[in-house]
Amino acid sequence: MLIDTHCHMNVIVRNYIEKNFFNLLSLEEVELCKKIIHDASANKVSTIINVGTDLIESLTCIDIAKHFSNCWATIGLHPTDTKYNWQTVITEFETLLHNKKELKIIGIGECGIDKYHKGYDALLQKQAFEAQIELALKHNLPLVIHSRDADIETYEILSSYRNEPNLKGTIHCFSSDIRYAEKYIDLGFVLGFGGTITYPKNTPLREVITAVPLEKIILETDAPFLPPQIIRGKQNSPAHIKTIAEYIAVLRNESFDDVAKITTQNAKFLFNIHLQ
Repeated sequence: MLIDTHCHMNVIVRNYIEKNFFNLLSLEEVELCKKIIHDASANKVSTIINVGTDLIESLTCIDIAKHFSNCWATIGLHPTDTKYNWQTVITEFETLLHNKKELKIIGIGECGIDKYHKGYDALLQKQAFEAQIELALKHNLPLVIHSRDADIETYEILSSYRNEPNLKGTIHCFSSDIRYAEKYIDLGFVLGFGGTITYPKNTPLREVITAVPLEKIILETDAPFLPPQIIRGKQNSPAHIKTIAEYIAVLRNESFDDVAKITTQNAKFLFNIHLQ
């Protein structure tokens, strides 16, 4: 079976219903989640990790995990959602982490550095990122790292913690070159790959996938975002983890079963799911 290590199911269901994000799941949204999970299961996806990007979305990820036994949550503050009050959000996260096992919180993030969107505040992003790294270290949880146009900054910040025994995580939607792949792996991170590997322009990214050990790869959709090429322009879903696994198997000239087995083992080990 397969694991979607990075999904935003809360965004998927609210795209359908077009409601705001300031409440927990409605009964209608729970029913929509059931269909998404059923479709994923029919495509060999047994587990879904929903990833928080601010306080409200983190709470909604926890809410989904409460309703469904095969769903888990991370809590995090995305760099583009980092505002002047970010410290208050981190304090709320610390409170949630007191009950991390009961709330099925298995990671910190999506956090990191984003220089793509103009008008960003570099200092605020760095401060919030470091605070979340320290949360992850304190609670022995993996980080879910968002790095866009920011390899130098992201790596410098992470490498400053390289001597911390609990430093671990995934580079979400890895999009850099083999040099940075090896640097992140050397820090103890794995690389998250999804639909972008199927895009025609991403030949360098496909070269990374064939060069790194399969033991350093996990699979993700980032649904509803970044759909694989075969459904480009449509909404992504966790069911397409199978599409990604099949694509990687062909790319690496390995069997689908091996790709599924090893990437699933990698995800279970990283997020400690098998011990929950």
